[in-house]
Amino acid sequence: MVHTHSRAGSGDRRRARALAGVPVAALLVLALQGCQDPAADGAGGKPSATAPGAAGAEGSPAASPGQPTVSPTGGTAGTAGDPCALVTQAEAERLAGTALKPGQDLEGTCAYTAPESGPTAQVEVFAGEPGKNYYDAERGLGHELKPLDGIGDEAWLEDGSVFLRASGQWVAIRLVRNEEPSRFDRPLEELARTVAGRL
Repeated sequence: MVHTHSRAGSGDRRRARALAGVPVAALLVLALQGCQDPAADGAGGKPSATAPGAAGAEGSPAASPGQPTVSPTGGTAGTAGDPCALVTQAEAERLAGTALKPGQDLEGTCAYTAPESGPTAQVEVFAGEPGKNYYDAERGLGHELKPLDGIGDEAWLEDGSVFLRASGQWVAIRLVRNEEPSRFDRPLEELARTVAGRL
């Protein structure tokens, strides 16, 4: 599905109301996607919140040395509330297909961004209320969400994003790449399955 200018204007106002509970820093990340012209994204994916660039998703880099890992099962309450523990840097890099900076935790949201010298890439993880609010906003805007079976209590896939609920916790993962969004459907689904096992 190709997102058009309908995401701007009145759509942004509706999203702002729907996301009233999201921390300001997380709202800023979401708002940036509506501030750019989707036509600038040659692949028809979501607008980028980072500097322009292009690169293939092939050849994911190796995990960064010393990067902490989280067991894919038996998640703790601390993990459930920590978006940067729900998706590790290595997993974010594997999803984006490029190197990313360490995650920045912004009160319920974790953002992994590409270095300035790299291609356009960003992985955002919304945990708890920010994740539920992001899901509600996309539903409220009438975006097409595809159900995913066998992931937590429920899971939904959208171009460039995946939403899941497990053990009463909501998580949303959003990928920004200048690539055809459907290329990332399977990696998003697999990452959602891993995250559900941590909740």
